[in-house]
Amino acid sequence: MPKSLRSLFGLALIAILLAGCASGPGPSDTRPATQGLSASELLDKAQDQPATQAAQSRLQAAHILSRQGDDEQALDIARDLDVSQLKREDRIDRALLVSDLSLRKEDGRSALAATQILGDIDDMPRDAQQTLRHRRGLALTLVGKSRAAAESLIELQRDEAPFELNDDIWTPLSRLSETALDRMEDQDDSLTQGWVDLARLYRQSGGDMSRLTAALDDWRSDYANHPAARRLPSDLAALKDLRGNDVKHIAIFLPESGPLANVAKAIKKGFEARHMDALNQGEQTPQLTYYDSSAGNLEALYAQATMDGAQVVLGPLDKDLVSQLEQRDGVALPTLALNYGEHDRNQADELFQYGLSAEDEARQAAKRARMDGHHEAAALIPDNAWGERVFKAFRTDWEDQEGELDAVVHYDPKGSVSEATKRLLDADGKRSGNEDIDMLFLVALPSYARQVPPTLDYYYASDLPVYATSQVYSGQPQPRSDHDLNDVMFMDIPWLIPDAAAGGEEALPFYSTYRELDTQDDPSLLKLNAMGVDAYELARRLPMIQALHSLEVFGATGTLQARDDGRIQRTLPWAQFQSGVPAPLLTGGADLDIGNVTLDP
Repeated sequence: MPKSLRSLFGLALIAILLAGCASGPGPSDTRPATQGLSASELLDKAQDQPATQAAQSRLQAAHILSRQGDDEQALDIARDLDVSQLKREDRIDRALLVSDLSLRKEDGRSALAATQILGDIDDMPRDAQQTLRHRRGLALTLVGKSRAAAESLIELQRDEAPFELNDDIWTPLSRLSETALDRMEDQDDSLTQGWVDLARLYRQSGGDMSRLTAALDDWRSDYANHPAARRLPSDLAALKDLRGNDVKHIAIFLPESGPLANVAKAIKKGFEARHMDALNQGEQTPQLTYYDSSAGNLEALYAQATMDGAQVVLGPLDKDLVSQLEQRDGVALPTLALNYGEHDRNQADELFQYGLSAEDEARQAAKRARMDGHHEAAALIPDNAWGERVFKAFRTDWEDQEGELDAVVHYDPKGSVSEATKRLLDADGKRSGNEDIDMLFLVALPSYARQVPPTLDYYYASDLPVYATSQVYSGQPQPRSDHDLNDVMFMDIPWLIPDAAAGGEEALPFYSTYRELDTQDDPSLLKLNAMGVDAYELARRLPMIQALHSLEVFGATGTLQARDDGRIQRTLPWAQFQSGVPAPLLTGGADLDIGNVTLDP
């Protein structure tokens, strides 16, 4: 569970505080007949009670279940009871309970719905109001509304709320793009300005620990009275302690011959472009030494790299070699492999894995669709081993979030789109345009994908939201060809959708390196170059990632973060086809009714 949520659980006595500070009688004054009853007895009793008493009994049962550790049932009961039948103090009590339970299970959407009460009750007791505002900020972080979360929590800090907020503020703030930080800066107050400047220096320091330490010292001089100057966010404090652990020598294991040689060449071009760019900008850069991994003798490669004084290994690229490494207890040197192994879990200490995995995209599609409020999914998946792996990732994440899969069609990529789509809509025996399905997960190349929306339209399902992986986009704007993909939502690496992902090329991560590499007509090569850029940045940050798995790198291929098993997870920006070209995705989440919070991206 994120550390930002741990502070929530010391607030169990809030209902008692409310009873003392709220006007009117407390729950014990209105429900004497229910004292001493169990949760099940209260729920049974509610079946025969008038609406007002029934709502109170169900709320009391939810509290009992929560104290007994049955958070799931407690949340279901508290969330579903008739709020209109509760008195003012009980409505506040319910909002506190639902927001707490929702955050415990990292359900930001439910927590936001509970904090809606902030706009409904003007004279709420201060402790309850500040607790709900705090939880609203944490919930906004969970649903990916980083700017709204940071602004909400900074405003709470300005109001001198009795919470330690630095870590909670830093989590969403550190994820913001330069454009979003510019928008926050327009507020022109010293508290916000201090936080914005702190986030900027963090982004600009790269993997250079000395540079980060010097920048933090300068920042503290400028903002001596800032809350973060008195106590740095935990993540920044941990990074500051790594001064002197900079990576000075990287060994790179890449094949010079064989089937992966051309892929390795494109990735290497990205390494070297980023390395020279960092050097030209005055950054501390590591020595790069290349080793031919074509023979696959890992022991010999590690032995030579160790003798040569390397601190970190970048590679291998071959999936079989990575699979060998991840089944060991550890590796001779901290290693960032350039592929993912075939096993369910990486068990080797100090082995990290990074690649352009479509499975990451599938998991992200599942999360996005659920955050947008969808429950009943359909899926169109290519009938091959790769498609099955991608679908498995989507299905696992979707079902973990209590989503339902109503229809799945594994299609022949060379077959009829119309036939596959009709099978999908009729999959459970109902009429075409199945009203139960409320979203479609699509994995398809552009030539196939372009035929899907017109076919949905033909079968009266034109309003079905479509979430797709990056394969749906060729990587180059083709308005005439992609016109039929209008409204389809998809994700891709920032370097291929600069206008949608970052608000223009100049806002892209590693912009000067991008300008150097974006001189070719093959988007697939640029994607491999971008992978090389991010691999270089991850490798020089490996000591930071080892010390702090929550560290995020804002890269050319997405936002990168190590999972518990060392596999790097990519989070990609979303786009939506408009007039046949990728545009920023402005839908999703905006329908959340949470009072007067502005839900900016």
